[in-house]
Amino acid sequence: MRLDTDPYLQRYATRVRGMAASEIRALFSVVSRPEVVSFAGGMPYTAALDFQAVEDVVVEVIRDHGPTALQYGGGQGLEGLREQLVDVMAYENIAAHTDDLIITVGGQQALELIAKVFINPGDVIVAEGPTYVGALGAFSSHQAEVVHVRMDADGMIPESLAETLERLAADARRAKFVYTVPNHQNPGGVSLSVERRERIAELIEAHDLVVLEDNPYGLLDFEGITWPSFRELIPDRTIYVGTVSKTFAPGARIGWVAAPGPVRNKLTLLREAADLCPSNLTQMIVETWLRRQPWQEQVKRFREVYRERAETMLRSLADEFPEGCTWTDPRGGFYVWVTLPRGIDTSDLLAKAVNKRVAYVPGRGFYADGQGGDQLRLCYSYPTPERIREGVTRLGELLHDELELVRAVYGGDAPDTHGPTRRHDHDSGVAGRGG
Repeated sequence: MRLDTDPYLQRYATRVRGMAASEIRALFSVVSRPEVVSFAGGMPYTAALDFQAVEDVVVEVIRDHGPTALQYGGGQGLEGLREQLVDVMAYENIAAHTDDLIITVGGQQALELIAKVFINPGDVIVAEGPTYVGALGAFSSHQAEVVHVRMDADGMIPESLAETLERLAADARRAKFVYTVPNHQNPGGVSLSVERRERIAELIEAHDLVVLEDNPYGLLDFEGITWPSFRELIPDRTIYVGTVSKTFAPGARIGWVAAPGPVRNKLTLLREAADLCPSNLTQMIVETWLRRQPWQEQVKRFREVYRERAETMLRSLADEFPEGCTWTDPRGGFYVWVTLPRGIDTSDLLAKAVNKRVAYVPGRGFYADGQGGDQLRLCYSYPTPERIREGVTRLGELLHDELELVRAVYGGDAPDTHGPTRRHDHDSGVAGRGG
């Protein structure tokens, strides 16, 4: 009798044999239940859109451009949409030309195509730790080795990056690129300080590297602050990824890459091999939205929604979480990153949390090397403030109970759950506030 559950296992390419669903995707079927307060998926609050305006745009596209909207298009994407996205980048003081851009199916396809262009099996990618789980999936699908660089409340630590690059050089290895989410990072919720951006740009140049700058949340700063882009600091060494998923709607599935010409050409060839072209229909809807509607006002509306929800979550954490827990203090974006006291493993705790009708994402999913066992990500963008208070109360009660159990069993010698590369306390996780 065969014991393996996949009869095709030996037929697969080696790069896919170890692939598995991310912890976030695996949660969706459970946390979609209405009784569960979900802090898991990083979903924007699309109900804040002006749906009459969205309807008007869709009707205009179908009425005036129906045959073209439902036809094939070019692999680089529609020039009219690229022109509008150049204006979106300019709103963050990032310069680009329409020829620099290629339209992708969301930011995730952009990361996958970039990985396919650059990564051979065994290549090293340097990334913040923790980092975006979708990027880890794209890099690992091409058999990259991801090496993490420490973070704190001001983002990636340049000294840690320098040490990592020097260690790789000593081993006669060099990273293919450095990956960063510099603005309101997923999952850390922190932003890279201006001084660190400049220092990291210097390190990129000194080591003759490229930086992959992933910027889904830059427009969602609660104070409307725009941060310097690596594309501004080192344009010839920057591959920039943007998306409208967080500032318009993820259902549109529109992202883009701004890259030097030779890289853009390779990306276009690969995306034509993958899916021929992006959807003309959704491209034209987004183009018309950006051209006809006051999209900047919609972004401001999103900012206010997320600011209120972030403030509610931070107050609730301070009120409900036990002493010894720490968390980041987001000034934009969707996320709070929490570090728990020794002895609690967030992967093991998740089933109990769902049983109490609250969900989060365990920290290990955001590392490539097994770290993060004592950490978790909370997303505040989708639940209402009332549901946020409700969910944090449930999770706080569970953590109080778990810590009592840990202390009863281990006393003051609780096991280390962070992972195989536990760092000293002043280096661990992403620094934040505490309860």
